[in-house]
Amino acid sequence: MTGRDLKTMLFVPASRPERIPKAIASNAGVVIVDLEDAVPADAKDSARQALDVFLSSHEGAPVYVRINARGAAGFEEDLALCTRHAKVIGIMLPKAESADDILAVVSAGKAIIPLIESAIGLVALNEIAAVPGVERLSYGGLDLSDDLGIEGNTEGAETVMDQCRYQLLISSRAAGLLAPIDTVFPVFDDEDAVLGRARRARNMGFAGMLCIHPKQIAPVQAGFSPDPEQVAWAYKVMKAARSGDGAFKVDGQMVDAPVIAMARTIIERAG
Repeated sequence: MTGRDLKTMLFVPASRPERIPKAIASNAGVVIVDLEDAVPADAKDSARQALDVFLSSHEGAPVYVRINARGAAGFEEDLALCTRHAKVIGIMLPKAESADDILAVVSAGKAIIPLIESAIGLVALNEIAAVPGVERLSYGGLDLSDDLGIEGNTEGAETVMDQCRYQLLISSRAAGLLAPIDTVFPVFDDEDAVLGRARRARNMGFAGMLCIHPKQIAPVQAGFSPDPEQVAWAYKVMKAARSGDGAFKVDGQMVDAPVIAMARTIIERAG
């Protein structure tokens, strides 16, 4: 299964439509226009109207939209807006807890990214991932921590979050989905910290990260891209594979079919 490069998915509030072109002009893999957490309850109707006007009047790259959760105020209106506009190519569904939640948005005909934010959602991961139309999985770290009753930014919390990441990875692979997307990282002024977080998520099998600020884009992209040494090794393996039969050695390492597959993946990630 293949899909667009989503190393970086940048949120922008629907209530600030003037920021959408700037976000699209950034180097983000895709922009997520947010109708949920980034918009106060009393501003959701006006934010939806502003997004509707923007999508009707602006040319530009397609966007994803984070709608309000199923059962929440504005869900049906958000879904109708996404269905109307071809520029909306994907829907991020927050607080996904069941296959029925996903089925409620399938009619829009968009790629779906369920956002897991509760223990119930974690338990239902396999059934959520199996719904046709789901592109990949992600999770909301802050809401999930709150639901699980753990204190964020502690060693214990990170251990629990790693278990959640593991579950997303396994469910994604078992369902044949694209690799999952890591949750937002609240730091954006420390490039090294963002880079380290991105590399760690990449090493856990994730394909990208949700971003909250344009400053995060460059370090996140770097963190999810293979190192130059890895790319050089991968090309060397593929060159040797074209001229050899069975297992062979590259730089003293035995190379067989799984290693060739790994080299191919590295080259694909390098773009």
